[in-house]
Amino acid sequence: GRLDLLEGLVGDNWKERGSRSTPDGSANPEMQLNIMNARVIELLAQSKERWALAGDQLFVDFDLSESNVPPGTRLAIGSAVIEVTAPPHTGCKKFSARFGPDAMKFVNAPEGKELHLRGINAKVVQPAIIRTGDSVKKL
Repeated sequence: GRLDLLEGLVGDNWKERGSRSTPDGSANPEMQLNIMNARVIELLAQSKERWALAGDQLFVDFDLSESNVPPGTRLAIGSAVIEVTAPPHTGCKKFSARFGPDAMKFVNAPEGKELHLRGINAKVVQPAIIRTGDSVKKL
């Protein structure tokens, strides 16, 4: 996929979807990308075919905890660079409906929030093509 400064992940509907967190309902640039840990979604989804139901654009095998990637942290994914943003990624009614109320409780428990089990929000700061298998590195 291609990460773009204005579009986020090209082909995703983030920009068109808008956001309830902005006064005019436009897309929130602080929530351009939703990223979830691949091991967590593997546990919750039970099959790879169900991962997309989480609604996240990227799944990574990387420690997304608050202590490892607080807001402002920059991550390289291949040659792209993204920045972790402050808005929490806590899930929605769709996540609960698709994975069950226990999954929602699990990711939003105090420890789940610290570990960012539901994932993180980020924005693109250096556009590039990314591919499955690209390494993720903290900058």
